[in-house]
Amino acid sequence: MIVTNLNTPYYAVIFTTLLTKNLADYEKTTERMEELAKLQEGYLGIESARSSIGITVSYWNDLASITKWKNNIEHTEARIIGRNKWYQQYQLRICKVERDYGFEK
Repeated sequence: MIVTNLNTPYYAVIFTTLLTKNLADYEKTTERMEELAKLQEGYLGIESARSSIGITVSYWNDLASITKWKNNIEHTEARIIGRNKWYQQYQLRICKVERDYGFEK
């Protein structure tokens, strides 16, 4: 689903990944992280596509909300497991969105 109800400006956290072959509990953890992110103050939405390269974009009101999410204990534990087990490589980018537009049939 594409998130469409956002009012600019807002922030996007873009998380791009290459996975290892050791994916035990990966899907369960990603689902839990999405559920937990939705409970965080400042959370606006999420979009994700996973194939040979995984891309997840989460949307936030402000940088303080992103920092609180980063420092969430359960999220921190998942990041540690990810580095040790699931991710061959990842890149995280934080962007301020000042304009957006879309199309829907």
